[in-house]
Amino acid sequence: MGSFATTQPAVANASLEPHQASKHYGDWPNAQGFDTTYEERTPVELQVEGHIPSYAAGTLFRTGLGPRTVDCGDKGVFRTNHWFDNFSQVHRFQIHAPAEEGDKARVIYNSRLTSDGLIAKVRQTGRLDGLTFGAKYEPCKTFFQKLQSFFRPATEMLPKALPKPNEANVGVTMSINFPGISPTGEPVLGPRDTSRITSFCTKTDASVVQMLDSETLEPIGLARQEVLHPELKGPLSGAHAKSDPETGDVFNFNLQFGGPQGTYRVFKVSASTGETSILATLQHSSAYLHSLWLTENFVVLCIWNAYFKGGGLHILLKQNLADAMEYNTSQPAKWVVIDKRPVEEGGQGIVATYESPPFFGFHSVNAYEETSEDGVKHIIADVPAYQSLEVLKAFYLKNAMSDSPRAGQVQGQWGDVLAPKYRRYRFPDIPSTPRADSRQAVLEFELDRNDTPELPQLNWSVYTKKHRYVYGICDSGKSTFADSLLKLDLEDKSVKRWSVHGQTAGEPIFIADPDSTGEDAGVLLSVVLDGIAGKSYLLVLDAKDLSEIGRANVEGVIGFGFHGIHAKAHSAQKTSMHPDY
Repeated sequence: MGSFATTQPAVANASLEPHQASKHYGDWPNAQGFDTTYEERTPVELQVEGHIPSYAAGTLFRTGLGPRTVDCGDKGVFRTNHWFDNFSQVHRFQIHAPAEEGDKARVIYNSRLTSDGLIAKVRQTGRLDGLTFGAKYEPCKTFFQKLQSFFRPATEMLPKALPKPNEANVGVTMSINFPGISPTGEPVLGPRDTSRITSFCTKTDASVVQMLDSETLEPIGLARQEVLHPELKGPLSGAHAKSDPETGDVFNFNLQFGGPQGTYRVFKVSASTGETSILATLQHSSAYLHSLWLTENFVVLCIWNAYFKGGGLHILLKQNLADAMEYNTSQPAKWVVIDKRPVEEGGQGIVATYESPPFFGFHSVNAYEETSEDGVKHIIADVPAYQSLEVLKAFYLKNAMSDSPRAGQVQGQWGDVLAPKYRRYRFPDIPSTPRADSRQAVLEFELDRNDTPELPQLNWSVYTKKHRYVYGICDSGKSTFADSLLKLDLEDKSVKRWSVHGQTAGEPIFIADPDSTGEDAGVLLSVVLDGIAGKSYLLVLDAKDLSEIGRANVEGVIGFGFHGIHAKAHSAQKTSMHPDY
């Protein structure tokens, strides 16, 4: 995803003028969060208000967005036009537990543009071609240049030669100690170190990872998924890989274009050996998939209805994903259930397939297995589901920025389709041996958009198990962007909200209280823009009732990013890691 997804470097629409509106839609300023220049490469201590519990000590990493505009001198102004395409930045909040009883926790902050080399190239040339999410080509891009790109092999969508580490725009999700890849992006075998942070990388929906120094955040390497396995040569993947909470093994897919159907390869990277295994290979219409699900024994891949036109060739012509996608409802969404074990360890590949009515999504919530009284196994999977692709249009900055002349128009134009509805699907009768036929998924319930958390987060102790609470952001229409944090109780379908006028919060990260077994015992960490004051802060909420218990104030604006990851102090063990890789 990556708020939800991003791909390779952006192409500016040079004709788009800066927003001149003097007022903000709903009196809810958020424009600062879409075009920021604030950066703290030297760590600074933040002012802490209230209380941050000792068990939150550790490091919170956040992806974010840097500048939208680049002054190119006599070449004019380079300007991105979609939220998913801003230049990437990473933020680091180091939380220190109180030294003595009665003291406050300390928070040390630093940040870095991880695409500054790319910005320097743009500043020199005034332009940047490459695969983006929603950028538009300038009129001077000739038809013949486009035609030449169109007939390039699909495997060449990514350049043959990788650029310098800081010349890439990779900033949706993050991984700590990703197995099979060295700290600088080379293939490496052996067990994943669980005693400390040895490597740190950012990821996106392209099959590229950017390796960073975990303290300075300096880019130090780039790698493609081919370093893991030679068959992972497709240009796209899921920004959200999944990590097994017991073994630390990482699961994802790679999508290769070619003809009317694409080739999906679902793979596993072993945390104990660093070796990568292809679990299953399937042919299906190529689609934009941002995430997948994991249960105790299975990987679940949903190919939902965000299909690429021409089997992916339109991406080569348009050079952006959004224009190359269509919401095609001529076929159902396809759910594929895959054995987590490699074939050499007894794995059976694709075990079952299911179908559901068409939909689109960004994020998976969680999935788990249930066994009925008669011994039949079922899989339950939760997802925030959209009924079209119109949400992608809402994230064009002319629609999302609060001071834009178009601010708020999309709410009236597209209404409920802009926000997802929480759905729970059941996949009945998971067979013990593979079945070739496709059966119907069962929709157990669907919730209202105002009760649906996006950028969904859990207490990760219940990951791949039955869960009760889900946290996330919510867009209820008060602003042009997210306007609240939400806690959903799936037992009685009730919700709790945190919403303060003019405050735009990002994804909440759950930190569990080790002295309690309650699923909602802990705190939430969220980076919030105070649009009225023009500064950001790290917000700390009690996860039970969403009441504020503390904050750490930042002396600048942190750009609206996508996702975060928290590592406990003095530990990078799997029990302290966010398993949503």
